[in-house]
Amino acid sequence: MESLMEKLTTTLREKKYSLCVAESCTGGLLSSEITKLSGVSDVYMGGFITYSNRMKREILNVPAELLSTLGAVSRPVALHMARGAKNLTKTTWAVSITGIAGPTGGTDTKPVGTVCFAIVGPGFEWTTQVEFSGSRTQVQQSSAEFAARSLLEII
Repeated sequence: MESLMEKLTTTLREKKYSLCVAESCTGGLLSSEITKLSGVSDVYMGGFITYSNRMKREILNVPAELLSTLGAVSRPVALHMARGAKNLTKTTWAVSITGIAGPTGGTDTKPVGTVCFAIVGPGFEWTTQVEFSGSRTQVQQSSAEFAARSLLEII
């Protein structure tokens, strides 16, 4: 039976699409899961781990005012991360993940497990926010899987 990442890369190949990712709280986990598959370089162009706000600004061109007013964990920041990654790599699709994996860093309005996602593609932009539960590792794993599953459903 095909894994989620195998289904995703097979679909990308069939549609002749390319992909890049911009990750924060997952620290490259989605990229790692995708690149465990041999031969994915025909559809996966690369990724950016922009863990700090400075890297989000300097690499992905996330506006400083968004980061200062909304914080890194917000749908608008996720959208700018995906747009920035797509613009840099010239891919068909870009996915971004930014959140609070824990166990520290949560607030009343953004508790641990809050993760924002964005997907940008041809004439398409989508964002969402999800709250996951579990350990840091579980939040990161759930986030990577959610991002891959969401992209697969969209394309």
